Amino acid sequence: MAGFRRFLIIVAIGAVLIVVAMAIFGQSSQRQRDARFGNPEGPVPVLAAEARIADVPVYLDGVGTTRALNMVTVHSQVDGTLISINFREGQDVKAGDVLARIDPTTYQAQLDQALAKKALDEAQLANARLDLERYTNLLKTNAVNRQQVDTTRALVAQLEAQVRLDQGAIDNARAYVNYCTIVAPISARVGIRQVDQGNLVHASDPTGIVVLTQIQPISVLFTLPQQQLGQVNKAFAKAPLRVEATESDTKQVLDRGTLQVVNNQVDQTTGTVQLKAEFPNADLQLWPGQFVNVRLLIDTLRQVVVVPTAAVQRGPNGTFVYLLQPDSTVSVRLVSVTQQDESEAVIASGLTAQDRIVTSGFAQLADGRQVSVSAAGAPGTNPTPGRPDRPGERPQRRDRGAGKTSEASGAASSTRP
Repeated sequence: MAGFRRFLIIVAIGAVLIVVAMAIFGQSSQRQRDARFGNPEGPVPVLAAEARIADVPVYLDGVGTTRALNMVTVHSQVDGTLISINFREGQDVKAGDVLARIDPTTYQAQLDQALAKKALDEAQLANARLDLERYTNLLKTNAVNRQQVDTTRALVAQLEAQVRLDQGAIDNARAYVNYCTIVAPISARVGIRQVDQGNLVHASDPTGIVVLTQIQPISVLFTLPQQQLGQVNKAFAKAPLRVEATESDTKQVLDRGTLQVVNNQVDQTTGTVQLKAEFPNADLQLWPGQFVNVRLLIDTLRQVVVVPTAAVQRGPNGTFVYLLQPDSTVSVRLVSVTQQDESEAVIASGLTAQDRIVTSGFAQLADGRQVSVSAAGAPGTNPTPGRPDRPGERPQRRDRGAGKTSEASGAASSTRP
């Protein structure tokens, strides 16, 4: 009997310990769930930002290829031996600088022959003119007949024409002598030479001697969808358009230039139109053949309401934001988005400047829900990482496809208006 009573006491104590342990572990698990998922009954921790007024540039994005503004393949215009190379590969040369020389011996000899032939014909012409003058005076006294005078006059005209022909031969021979000195036709950068000193060069050589490329300034050819052609032409007719060339991975601006021309036809195979921009390329950030991203500024939206893109949500009734109320609750506010990019959105209607909107913590939000704004979202802080928190220009882009307004969906919300 004593053993059975002892057994009951042990069982009762064990049951009490189990109940206590379950209560302790249940509270701990609840605290962990509250810490991880938030207390469903308490305020939802969120970040917030203020809507602001700013001037927003409107960009069209494209992909382009950098090309030399001018490119010249330097050829020899005469056949001969290349006796000197007067440039270094990669050197910047000015128009008129001597690049190479060809042996001019043969062409100089032809020039000397032409000069001598002209001197001979000029001597004969001088004698014929004296005869013509003499016979003309004798004709007045009938010492000679008129036929002899006319024959001498014709000989003078013939010799004058011969002298002009000799001068043409001299000019031609002198041109060939000048061709033996090859000069730079433009100010540009010299490439890798295609032929070495001592080789025999010909005017028909396909590769030439060297290639010159003008890289300051430099041009970029890029394409845009044909749907955006109307926007570009309308803006281009008002004023010159600014263009930015950026790296494809870091978005760093390499150089800024101006739009020069819009091609006069659309490529029917791709549905795009080609444009050409010119850049000063003062720091040589652009190089011929380089692929770059291009941003074309076509407009600036003046004094519009701007919010972080993360604040804009989408629901069955359209785009909306969670607006912070003075009593630390949120209300759903339908908004109209003009355009947006990865960082900021332009609000056409639904918000005013200094309205505070939620930028994170949407999973537990609903209309009228109590929230707790983190210090990171307090007024005066930067709501968008990596962007300066000050009024001014905010770059916005339009879709590449059809030029329509793009809208990001943002984070999903458990409650939709």
